[in-house]
Amino acid sequence: MAKGKSLGKTTSGMQPNMAAMLCYLFGFVTGLIFYLTEKENKFVRFHAMQSIIVFGFLCVLQVMLSFIPIFGWGLLPLISLASLVVWIVLMIKAYQGEKIKLPIAGDMAEKNT
Repeated sequence: MAKGKSLGKTTSGMQPNMAAMLCYLFGFVTGLIFYLTEKENKFVRFHAMQSIIVFGFLCVLQVMLSFIPIFGWGLLPLISLASLVVWIVLMIKAYQGEKIKLPIAGDMAEKNT
């Protein structure tokens, strides 16, 4: 979605860009909350579903890696850093009213909105 375009109304009455940003605030938890409560706005629903997919996957990956001695434990800091960077970028882009579509997760999110 191009910057400056109208993003429509949301069920909550919140600005769509703010609601989309909040979808990422606490990872898949806020994504799930917004996905279940937002019925009108496709932009917010897309970001909510993308949050559920991306941060749900990263959470499961981190739990799995924590059970793998040495190799898994060595990868955990890298995965955590990557998660932080993705989280910040997604929040900024959502607040700017942009629909940044991550590979795989973005396609899945688009199909489920």
